[in-house]
Amino acid sequence: MDQLVKRHIRFHLESHQRGNNLRKLPCLTFINNDDTFSNVFCENSKKLINVDLFALAAEYYSLSHLGVCTPLEELLKALGGDNQGSTGIKTDEFMNNKKSHEVQVMSELVDKIANYCGIKQVIDIGSGKGYLSSFLSMQYNLKVYGIDSSNTNTNGAHERNRKLKKHWRAYQSRARANPESQRLEKANDSPVQNEIKCKAVNDRTLNNSCLQSQDQRTTQDLIPSCVFTEVATSETSKQTEIDLVAQAQCNESKLSEEALAILDVLPANAVEIFSSSQCNSGELCEEEKAKRKMASIKAKASKSSESNLYFPLTSHITAETELGDIIADLEDCIMVGLHTCGDLAANTLRIFTAKPEIKAVCSVGCCYHLLSEQYENQEDCTEEVWGFPMCQYLKDKGWCCGRNARMSACLALERIAVGQMLPTDSLFYRAVLQVIIEEIYGVTKSERHVGKIFSKSSSFLDYVRKSLKKMELDDSKLPDSCIMDYYEKYKHRMNELEAFNMLKVVLAPCIEVLILLDRLCYLKEQDNIAWSGLVKLFDPVKSPRCYAVIALKKQSCF
Repeated sequence: MDQLVKRHIRFHLESHQRGNNLRKLPCLTFINNDDTFSNVFCENSKKLINVDLFALAAEYYSLSHLGVCTPLEELLKALGGDNQGSTGIKTDEFMNNKKSHEVQVMSELVDKIANYCGIKQVIDIGSGKGYLSSFLSMQYNLKVYGIDSSNTNTNGAHERNRKLKKHWRAYQSRARANPESQRLEKANDSPVQNEIKCKAVNDRTLNNSCLQSQDQRTTQDLIPSCVFTEVATSETSKQTEIDLVAQAQCNESKLSEEALAILDVLPANAVEIFSSSQCNSGELCEEEKAKRKMASIKAKASKSSESNLYFPLTSHITAETELGDIIADLEDCIMVGLHTCGDLAANTLRIFTAKPEIKAVCSVGCCYHLLSEQYENQEDCTEEVWGFPMCQYLKDKGWCCGRNARMSACLALERIAVGQMLPTDSLFYRAVLQVIIEEIYGVTKSERHVGKIFSKSSSFLDYVRKSLKKMELDDSKLPDSCIMDYYEKYKHRMNELEAFNMLKVVLAPCIEVLILLDRLCYLKEQDNIAWSGLVKLFDPVKSPRCYAVIALKKQSCF
């Protein structure tokens, strides 16, 4: 039976990958008939008897075939606006492929929503390492507050943001240098202009020591390209050179003041200390200090004229969290969350609907197994806030998934379909370990978790020993021979385990549909929502949790 199941499931996974699935199968028209499922499971034993129909029905009830999603391209088109961040820093230079893909796609959408609603502030819930927050602030000039419950993540985000700003300044310098290089190449077409250009550069190098300490790229950025074409004689060249130096000093002084004003409102260690080579005398430095202090006061008074700032904050977010207690200058904003775990995704939507300052939300959840369920233990605790269900329709029905189903929803069908098969060995090790713990130690439920021990273990014996120590169970009463006896007893059932988990993979999208539609229906039940929808943001092979719940409020947006 297990071989038959595996063969049928592999066929449907391959069909899923090729796209040769539902539309070409003749029994599609019967899927929405409840009688169909009597042919999938035995009426008496409730066991699976038709694998083909089971896989077909599961695929039919996935988000990709229900027709409830809004295409990303259509949403971007409806939001309008130009692609302000189409060029700039390349995320794949400091993020892995998965994170780079997620950040680029989601940040473009968030920027368009912010522009559509006319807002510049973003609240990133569960910001983690701050990749999305940093990119939104630098690439799209948004003021971002990243809130995470882990102080370690917040401190790491500070340091990471500092490094990203160095990358960003380098890209900006290159971007400014490229147009200048093109103008220089044009100027090279004229021998006379080329000769004059070289003379101007030599004169500047010899006669202006104050510019020698400047970074070469920065100096070129401050020099107008017209200096290479307006010089006709050496006398004119010298006069132009004097004007050029004065203009460069003026520009640099202005840039220094602006930079110092921004530094005063940036978080600690966000950027390196700015230094100027213009301070050639104590009198000049004092004058500049006074100017910078005045600029800083003005900047603070206006809550900073620069919007592209990122502030990592540490706080535990619940449905009752008052954002105004965390963010002093809270204003009209958009709330986002990239792979917010468990209840945090649900609470993000609840905060969005409750707070008038939040005009839009874009939330991608994950870790469904960490969701709290109101009816999981058949207890109706109406006073608590639960992760599932959210909408009144499922609440009225007392709907419950259970942990096993929610665990299955986390599986990645698309990855399995392209050949990234399940880790059968590690699953088998874990299953046999559970039998050992129950039979030898009498433990059926524990608050401790084994975690990722398989990758650190050299054998099944080593795996069991390390797992028992992590669970604080005495392994001295369990000899090696006993451990290996368990392994030999169950190893012939490994194929059965693989077949069972492949069935779970096929069913995973159906369970995810239930969770996501529950969140969407919750938004549809609110009176202050102008539009809400589910959008497939990411390539599911790169990022399996690829669906975003998006909503815009009526006021100010429409």
